Amino acid sequence: MVVTLIIACEVGFWVLLAAGLALRYLAKMPRTGAAVLLMEPVLELVLLIVTAIDLKNGASADWKHGLAALYIGYTVAYGHYTIKWVDGHFLHRFAGGPPPVKPPQYGLARARHEGMLWLRTVLWVAVAVALLQIAIWYVGDDGDIASLRDWQGTSMRILIIHGVIAVSYLVWQKKDPRPAAAAQEADRPEHKTLR
Repeated sequence: MVVTLIIACEVGFWVLLAAGLALRYLAKMPRTGAAVLLMEPVLELVLLIVTAIDLKNGASADWKHGLAALYIGYTVAYGHYTIKWVDGHFLHRFAGGPPPVKPPQYGLARARHEGMLWLRTVLWVAVAVALLQIAIWYVGDDGDIASLRDWQGTSMRILIIHGVIAVSYLVWQKKDPRPAAAAQEADRPEHKTLR
């Protein structure tokens, strides 16, 4: 039941997002669209409540409950970011808005961007680990909590791997090829003036 609800929440997220943006930009009903978009957190609240009820009714704490915690944590950390990203692309594509701002591609600006994404992952993991710990306390020592502990470990591995990736953008900064290309263009014979 929990896995079905996780899938339903994911599908619901995208359906609400599409409906909210369509109302906002295509139907020219910005307030109604915003109201639909504000319903997104209700999905995670329902998932949290159903997961708690499932555990309360004696279900064994297993991978489904851990996955639910990670899903909720991801939505808390990345949900608004995803909505904003899709909103920018939808506005540009369907409502004649400006092209969305792309993340920086080079140098320290890219490393800063990756660091900010990693901070979102810190929030994701913190929420997931906290929910998993609450579930562990809720189940108690008498229940099987090994799966929940495994998901806590998985969360920490996600955090470490993403941290290593973010640091790699700082250590090995990609150089912007445009200044070098402009310099090469200026050195071509057809661009040199005769004296």
